[in-house]
Amino acid sequence: MKFKIILTVHICGLLLSCNTNKKQFDVPGTYVNNTSGKYSIASDTLVIEALEQNRFKVNRKTGFNLISDGKKGRREYGTEKWNTIYNEKTGVLTETQRGKELIFYPDSNMLMIGRRVYKKLD
Repeated sequence: MKFKIILTVHICGLLLSCNTNKKQFDVPGTYVNNTSGKYSIASDTLVIEALEQNRFKVNRKTGFNLISDGKKGRREYGTEKWNTIYNEKTGVLTETQRGKELIFYPDSNMLMIGRRVYKKLD
């Protein structure tokens, strides 16, 4: 009887020490999105760098061509810098100034901002 209790306690301890084995996701990295439509062609790159604790810096670089009368215009570029805070429970990185949410999907190695899907390179 004593043996069964000790065995049960050890098995419960072992099971509790093993977490749900949720995949750890490394947020920093380079993410890309390429899109095209009737009026433009665009390439987006997000470079996410860790700062301290749950804070991250995001550098967004965009290149795009406007399409007018079926002709592709010259390539134009833009950059943005975002400060963000990561919530591990929800898997969401929130941009602090305008509240944009970057939602991570670790199993797919991607993130989404609105309807835009970014694939992680590294």
